[in-house]
Amino acid sequence: MLHTPRLQALALALCLAGMPLASIAGAPVVIQIDANKEKGPLKPIWAWFGYDEPNYTYAPNGKKLLSDIAALSPVPVYVRAHNMMTSGDGAHALKWGSTNMYTEDKDGNPVYDWTIADKIFDTYIERKMKPLAQIGFMPEALSTKPQPYRHYWKPGDPYKDIMTGWAYPPKDYAKWSELIYQWVRHCVERYGQAEVESWYWELWNEPDGDYLIAPDRQREFFKMYDHAADAVKRALPNARMGGPHTAGTGQFYDNFLKHVLYETNYATGKKGAPLDFVAFHAKGSPKVVNGVVQMGMGIHLKRITDGFNVVARYPELKNVPIIIGESDPEGCAACGMQTNPENAYRNGTMYSSYTAASIAREYDIVEETGVNLLGAVNWSFEFEDQPWFAGFRDLATNGVNKPVLNVFRMFGMMEGNRIAVNGKLAYDAGSIRANGVRGGETDINALATRGKRSITVMVWNYHDDDVQDAGSPVELDIAGVPASKVKLTHYRVDGQYSNSYAAWQRMGSPKAPTAKQIAELEKASQLAMLGKPSTVQVKNQRATVKMQLPRQAVSLVRLEY
Repeated sequence: MLHTPRLQALALALCLAGMPLASIAGAPVVIQIDANKEKGPLKPIWAWFGYDEPNYTYAPNGKKLLSDIAALSPVPVYVRAHNMMTSGDGAHALKWGSTNMYTEDKDGNPVYDWTIADKIFDTYIERKMKPLAQIGFMPEALSTKPQPYRHYWKPGDPYKDIMTGWAYPPKDYAKWSELIYQWVRHCVERYGQAEVESWYWELWNEPDGDYLIAPDRQREFFKMYDHAADAVKRALPNARMGGPHTAGTGQFYDNFLKHVLYETNYATGKKGAPLDFVAFHAKGSPKVVNGVVQMGMGIHLKRITDGFNVVARYPELKNVPIIIGESDPEGCAACGMQTNPENAYRNGTMYSSYTAASIAREYDIVEETGVNLLGAVNWSFEFEDQPWFAGFRDLATNGVNKPVLNVFRMFGMMEGNRIAVNGKLAYDAGSIRANGVRGGETDINALATRGKRSITVMVWNYHDDDVQDAGSPVELDIAGVPASKVKLTHYRVDGQYSNSYAAWQRMGSPKAPTAKQIAELEKASQLAMLGKPSTVQVKNQRATVKMQLPRQAVSLVRLEY
């Protein structure tokens, strides 16, 4: 690292100009990559997204962002949204949404209306995306305690204020089961059997917390799950149903697995219940320390590992897919940095570097635990009618993508199988899980793949403390390159490149950018190359790529031959 402010400033200036800094910054961090040592496919576990407010889906900015997400992924993206069964007029608000799919007439007879739900799913299907379809929350007419029903929560209010009539179990299980059956059948009729069989169906959200209000929360959720799974399977026998989407991985989560494997089904009276995938949530825990935001990646990775280890204890679940239903640096996407200063990391490169480093370590934890990870849902989308860069956990602000989205663009460009990455590197998944990234050294590491005629390397410079500096020189030593020369393309997310937030700050942080400024922000939000493509000579099947990697930067290096 550089030791004086003057040298740091000089190095950062040269770095932003794309100039080499080995002579200034000292010995490089050498990362060894061996394309001959393949470690299996790079499953697109990152191609999963979710959000609380389903009615943002078909808002203009929502449609734009979904199109951008769909375009970056080589596989269909799965989308999870809350409030798909909630009663209301379809208005969007923070931590609120509704489809009004179920009401009753004056005689108590069911009235089904799929208009808004179809509008949401149509938006996904038009983009070749797929729902992780959530059976929740409770329609007003079926809630055991319907009033008050609609909440008007805003950032800074107690979180418990959102838990209103939608959070209660059904007062009539027959009507509720029939609603689920009719919804699935309607989806089959509208989208086709094969399409709906490719979706995943789930029940509720975090039933081990306040999202489900009942005297015996665990028993009630198991009963709800059994009835929901039975209804889904009656409507579509090959539908994929799973859960429990718990906030934690403790006793409730473990007891749910025991219930679906061994206990009496509340709906059928038989042993066990369908479980086509296991889902739980894992979050980090940032805080402000001496005026600096400090992330909690170690906590995040530990919770992922704990969830995997519980599943690994059951032989019956050996090959059952796992979905981390929400996998994020912390919990409340709709809590902006004005009310929650610890969330100030979200606009810039702390969020993007955290995302690269944490998703890469999920592959390592899968290898360690031997489970079948299908996806890790990034719980962030967009928020309508909010100030520019208000510090929500979102992928875009007012239609302009934030730096973090460019990391997902990078993941989308990685193809083929994972290959070995080694070197004298300061951190791995185990050390981060134990102590976080809290030492004097930053986490400089890489994830690499080999395609049919390419080698792609994502390399990041991350630390839990939200501090930026010029970083370190990095040298990629890439072995197993089957060519005499390769085309090198280098993409970068940092304080200068692929960074709409930095561009907005350079404008003076306008509260109402002009049309010209918005066009400039849109341009700055795209994934940018660091310099022009070049040719690299290969000697004895080895190629060397050198760079200066600022703290919080993420690079994607692509060799094509």
